[in-house]
Amino acid sequence: MKGDRIEALVDTGQGVQAFEISATRAGRRVEVTTSRGVVEVREVTRSGQTVRTGRFMASRLIALVEHPAADERGRVEITTRHRIQPRGSS
Repeated sequence: MKGDRIEALVDTGQGVQAFEISATRAGRRVEVTTSRGVVEVREVTRSGQTVRTGRFMASRLIALVEHPAADERGRVEITTRHRIQPRGSS
């Protein structure tokens, strides 16, 4: 979804460097895949064509932070499915 972005913090040996990949247009999404010690972050179109890619060694990756786009009202909806039972009843 447009506005989704992923921030990758990588240890470069001389400090930490931040990389950011985001869905820049409507209909695009950001995907994360991990295989054989490599984390790949891709911006993908509706048809599945890759627009941009970032590849990071998993051993050097400090954090991978996903920032979802806010909805049209400016807030994210959160729903829970836990039912709270009164005390004494199990």
